[in-house]
Order: sequence, then structure tokens, then C-alpha cells
Amino acid sequence: MKARGAVLTRRGAHQAPIADWTELRAGDPIEIIKHAQLVAAGRVEEVSLSGNVLWIEADGGEARRLFLKSDGVLVRRA
Repeated sequence: MKARGAVLTRRGAHQAPIADWTELRAGDPIEIIKHAQLVAAGRVEEVSLSGNVLWIEADGGEARRLFLKSDGVLVRRA
């Protein structure tokens, strides 16, 4: 049982939302979550200096997308 608990703990840490978007760097793989639903996945293109605005290059050939922290989205590493 110890091994299983350790795996679950590491998985939870990996999936934790990133509170400070300024920690993100261009090219970081991320997921965007809103209302417990995955709304986008891709790589960070740019983060504003304030850390309130995020551009991502979406997976699957979609156009880049803009997300605002004030919209209530969560960002987590993919």
C-alpha cells in the first residue's frame, strides 16, 4: 500500500493548479481547466508581466488562444 500512496501523491502534485502564472515559461506544456472541465491544452506562448494573461499554442493545429486569470480558469502542467 505504501507504493500506491506515493504514486497518488506524486500524481496529485503534478496536477496541482499553478497559482502564479509568471512561473510559466514559453514552451511549457499546460492544460486549461474551467468548471472542472478541460477546455484547452497546448504549450505556453507568452505570459504577461502581471501574470494575469496567458497565450497558448493549442494542440491539434488550432489557432493560439488567450486566457485571462479573471475568467476563473485554472492552469496545470500537462
